[in-house]
Amino acid sequence: MIIVDRHLERLATGGKPIRTALIGAGAMSQGVALQLERFVPGISLVGVAARRPQQAVDMLAAISDRKCVVVDTSGSMQRAHDNGHIVISEDALSLCRADFVDVVVEITGSIHHALEVSLAAIDAGKHIILMNAELDSTLGPLLKRRADAAGVVLSNVDGDQPGVTANLYRFVAGMGVEPLLCGNIKGLQDPYRNPTTQKGFAERWKQSPAMVTSFADGTKISFEQAIVANAFDMKVATRGMHGPTVDTSVHVNDVMDHYPDGFLDDGERYVDYVVGAAPAPGVFVIGRHDHPLQQHFFDLYKLGTGPYYCFYTPYHLCHFEVHNTIARAALFGDATLAADAGLKVDVTATAKTDLKAGTTLDGIGCYMTYGECENATTASKERLLPIGIAGGCTLLRDIPKDSALTYDDVSLPRGRLADKLREEQKQYIA
Repeated sequence: MIIVDRHLERLATGGKPIRTALIGAGAMSQGVALQLERFVPGISLVGVAARRPQQAVDMLAAISDRKCVVVDTSGSMQRAHDNGHIVISEDALSLCRADFVDVVVEITGSIHHALEVSLAAIDAGKHIILMNAELDSTLGPLLKRRADAAGVVLSNVDGDQPGVTANLYRFVAGMGVEPLLCGNIKGLQDPYRNPTTQKGFAERWKQSPAMVTSFADGTKISFEQAIVANAFDMKVATRGMHGPTVDTSVHVNDVMDHYPDGFLDDGERYVDYVVGAAPAPGVFVIGRHDHPLQQHFFDLYKLGTGPYYCFYTPYHLCHFEVHNTIARAALFGDATLAADAGLKVDVTATAKTDLKAGTTLDGIGCYMTYGECENATTASKERLLPIGIAGGCTLLRDIPKDSALTYDDVSLPRGRLADKLREEQKQYIA
């Protein structure tokens, strides 16, 4: 989003930065905070909410020379801000409602807490940026409409795979090419990975074992591709997507050779992924253009004879680009991507191992379940259990390994807002 840089420079020169609060103090929050503090003009980090405030204090001490103050009331937040300090609080909801906050960036990876934060921000008239694919894919369509009604922007982020895909999609569509497949490039896919198998990797990269497990077991890519589908009115060709595995010598330009023959000839629009192709971990869009003169020029420009053409971005840079989303929302009312199409693809829970009746399901990226994409109409008809709300549910019967879980297989915890809003969200299933 090249235009953003000039506008941010003007905000910095005019002394009117976009005042931004972060919810969460993990690794990605630290990366975003570092960008805002050191390398991005025109955006001011005004607060961080964390369940363990000392974690936020330590995070900011490593990246900023500014004083931060731990506070616990709305009045003390305002006073700390007025004195030029970064506000740190355990009270995320009050921070979202603070007058000195323009934009809230949610980066916890939670579902239930992040839902409360998002609703509080929307109700307070703040733009809400979700660096949280888990919540976005579970309740994004409903939150999108709540944000629209409040006159604020809800958006996923530039830099992460869905945002990179969205920017590429818009680039492709802007040339008159019809995007038919939005793809993600993975290096590993094993649905049986768990926090024990991923412990070493997590420690090396200072990540949560559950988070990196969700990458490895396919849950995260399912969340990400569901977000893309819900933004651009796409579907999956099969439960879990095709996800062909190829040799690392295979370039993404040639991945269509590894999908079923005639995959895109039916006129439908799909999300999917490939494992092993280069350049990883990028994204790709395959589109169609039927005009013979434009086909001639695409051939001249080394994209092939058509009618299908592959466009790709070779990387995703996560927190390095989040400031672009903040600026797009605050300055232009533009979302990087949100669920404009409603609920088209859901992410449902599948047993990672044999599960016994009476078991309380653990969370995303843990030992019991992995997530798979399914078309929302099918998921609704079969009463499939979304993995975003599966954690905390109790099994009513034995579930064999690799079986899809349904609402009929579990009892839900009482009183959860997410369950209530999932029922409300059914109206957004096309």
